[in-house]
Amino acid sequence: MCQKAIFFLLTLFVLASVSGCQARGPGEQDLLRIQSAGEAGNKKVILIVVDSLMAQSIDRGIRQNRLPAFQFLIGRGQYYKEMVSSFPTMSVTIDSSLITGAYPDEHRVPGLTWYSMDDRRLINYGTGPMEVLHQGGGPVLSDALVHLNRSHLNGKLPTIYDELARRGFTSGSVNGLIYRGQTNHTLSIPGWMQAVSPLPDKIQVIGPDFLSLGVLSNPLEGAAHLPVGPFGRFGLNNSFAIETVSYLVRTKALPDFLYVYLPDLDQKLHRNGPSDMAGVEKTDRQLQNLLEAFGSPEQALNEAVFLIMGDSGMTPILPAAQQPEIDLPALLGPERVLSPGEKVSERTELVTAVNETMAYVYALKENQPLKNTAELLLTDPRIDFVAWKEKEWIRVIQASTLKQLKYKAGGGLKDSYNQAWTIEQDGTVLDLKVNTAGGSVAYGDYPDALRRLSGALHSQNGEFLIVTAKPGYELADKSSPSHKGGGGHGAMYRMESLVPLIISETGHRPKYLRIVDLKAFLLDLVTKQKGQVQ
Repeated sequence: MCQKAIFFLLTLFVLASVSGCQARGPGEQDLLRIQSAGEAGNKKVILIVVDSLMAQSIDRGIRQNRLPAFQFLIGRGQYYKEMVSSFPTMSVTIDSSLITGAYPDEHRVPGLTWYSMDDRRLINYGTGPMEVLHQGGGPVLSDALVHLNRSHLNGKLPTIYDELARRGFTSGSVNGLIYRGQTNHTLSIPGWMQAVSPLPDKIQVIGPDFLSLGVLSNPLEGAAHLPVGPFGRFGLNNSFAIETVSYLVRTKALPDFLYVYLPDLDQKLHRNGPSDMAGVEKTDRQLQNLLEAFGSPEQALNEAVFLIMGDSGMTPILPAAQQPEIDLPALLGPERVLSPGEKVSERTELVTAVNETMAYVYALKENQPLKNTAELLLTDPRIDFVAWKEKEWIRVIQASTLKQLKYKAGGGLKDSYNQAWTIEQDGTVLDLKVNTAGGSVAYGDYPDALRRLSGALHSQNGEFLIVTAKPGYELADKSSPSHKGGGGHGAMYRMESLVPLIISETGHRPKYLRIVDLKAFLLDLVTKQKGQVQ
């Protein structure tokens, strides 16, 4: 689960600590299910997503001999430093792209926070304590635990868990927020959560064969001692995830494919900035413990293929003295923008949904041209670019120069992902290298920019802008969290968009180095591991 949702749960715990102890639900039959369904002799595939892991940190740690687990896996496999993330570069949208193999225009999860034109309300999966306090714990919890997988994620789009089940393979998820599959599970809602939300004590969901989600779904309850109390963030932490996987290893209960999410590094980098190494070193020790659970690192590679990856990068946010926060309501006119906790009314003109270094700005009045709103934002030199749809076209304006780019899907220009485009005006707005004579377009500082921006602009209904901040700055509304002097992500710049991918001993690699292409690669990889245990 994204670290922002973890912060949110911690906040609720503080608010509801007088409500009594957390209730524990009965364990599920997940272990029996995967043990009985899994085929002996199959080499397992374990995908470990380390939130905000960056190649520059791995490289520095290896040079200094501080990351033995990473060094071992890289030495026995493939190491790619520039895999392209989804956009916005926020965990919930990225995970949706990873699990479905699609960008937001197809999977329909636009960001960690966004405005639903259909429901006329702001959707927030847990961006920060102040926003939770304003919007209420009930709506945020309901969106994160119920609506995200049940209705926000496109139900017509099969997940990797759906596809594996149809092919006769078992799968599992440990602390993944996007988990929709074909097996019935029960989330057990602790009493303190019920005290601050309308959630029932049990929620029926569908997921992979094995579903572990902290205290909410702990199939190992009674079988393994896992950190699920308030000081362990109710199981939404690295230790819970690693110990859960280690137990599955020791009991020979690994499913054919297992997704594992490690959130802790992201929190440290948000606080200390992306150059901080303490979280990476701790993650390395935890990976080493997991490898040793097999008996030895060498035996681990005999029994499983490991993929270790980041989900997004992070840019340093300038210290407070250099005014890194861009106050969107102040630029747009605070009286026009929906205030935190308020409901949309006939008087509401604009709604902002801030995802750290990017934001959506929604226009609710039909007579309110997006270009006029964009012009207000472009007056701030800390803005990078503003973009919006114009029928089949997408228009992008660079704030510092006011240069404009206009493009649409289809046409005579092909990019490195075999995607076709028509491009007019100035391609340098998104650092494009356009070769009209050769019929090609190449990307620079904004990887896969045309497709990723298009995916976000077609991810939801309504009229809205996308605005991003220059590196060093972040966007803010009246209650969004601040990362002054730390790190942030959300935007499309390369430092936030390029992540590492390590694949242990296999000759296979994805067709393209993009997170959106990993689902197809993983399905193929799981199939190829049949009968491969050494």
